[in-house]
Amino acid sequence: MIRVNDLHKTFNNGALPVLKGITETINKGEKLVIVGPSGSGKSTFLRCLNLLEVPTSGEIWFENQLITSENFKINKIRQRMGMVFQHFNLFPHKTVLENIILSPVKLKLMSKEQANENAFSLLQRIGLADKADVYPSQLSGGQKQRIAIVRSLAMNPDVMLFDEPTSALDPEMVGEVLDVMKELAQSGMTMIVVTHEMGFAREVGTRIMFMDDGIIEEQGAPSEFFDSPKSERLRLFLSKVL
Repeated sequence: MIRVNDLHKTFNNGALPVLKGITETINKGEKLVIVGPSGSGKSTFLRCLNLLEVPTSGEIWFENQLITSENFKINKIRQRMGMVFQHFNLFPHKTVLENIILSPVKLKLMSKEQANENAFSLLQRIGLADKADVYPSQLSGGQKQRIAIVRSLAMNPDVMLFDEPTSALDPEMVGEVLDVMKELAQSGMTMIVVTHEMGFAREVGTRIMFMDDGIIEEQGAPSEFFDSPKSERLRLFLSKVL
């Protein structure tokens, strides 16, 4: 589904290299979980995949289209790549339902009736159908993040990108968001998740990738990754987070 070839990203006019030549393939149906210390390039890599960060050099292919080519119309591709951030980015002046249906209706992907029906179905799926007519200020952090996930799902994406979706939540709210993500994984959705939640990574990930200092240091299946790490850097990291 996604191919990345020799991806580099620098900031400060080249003075700060953040990604240092990443080459990677992500297949349809995979649940790729990316872990690593702060500043390792995890979120930058994720944000490059839909060009929220424009790579300094290298290629990104999405479903056989070179999205890093000059003048490529990325907005069409972003409709098929759902993204959930640390912070919920819900419109405070719109109800939950209005937040969810805004993009599908505005982009003419669905009629308002179809979008409403789809939104209610998704809200039922996450147990928040009773919140359709309330405003974000009336929701807990965990509820807001679940709504943010549903808002992305309302576009019927081919892949979902999650950028540390639980890091801004109180600890008791983390579980309800991870439960929605687990259910989504079980439904077959292709997912790329940057997270510090190691239990989620082990349970849901089909492949775990460890990034450090702008490169992929090590990766593998969850059991191999957590139980038999090969690199000393990964062993040190796991000793601090497990």
